[in-house]
Amino acid sequence: MKSYTDIEQSKKLAEILPLESADMYWWYSGKRYYIEAIDDGDFNEKGDIRAWSLSALLKCLSEIKPHVYTPVLFPSEGKWILQFAEYGHGNVCEVTCDNPVDACYEMILKLHELNLL
Repeated sequence: MKSYTDIEQSKKLAEILPLESADMYWWYSGKRYYIEAIDDGDFNEKGDIRAWSLSALLKCLSEIKPHVYTPVLFPSEGKWILQFAEYGHGNVCEVTCDNPVDACYEMILKLHELNLL
């Protein structure tokens, strides 16, 4: 199962989310990129790209007006559904993806388009 954002997703999220919300980073060595958790001072090399794990993405979503909205992530028929619900009023939006990381990524893009971030 996918555990963190890929490079393209990471680049896009770096334009939207606070960089300090990332808990991982992509770094380049030789001929390819590698992923690592951010430890004190690891990040900041030229070419390093912030990345988000599933837990960091869910934390970001849960911190969006926490007394108004709640993210609800669940599997259904081989897919992952992520709903962003407003208390007492139902879903604000919903996405369906093959894995939970992609669902969180798509939801953040959708919420950004709706100016809810």
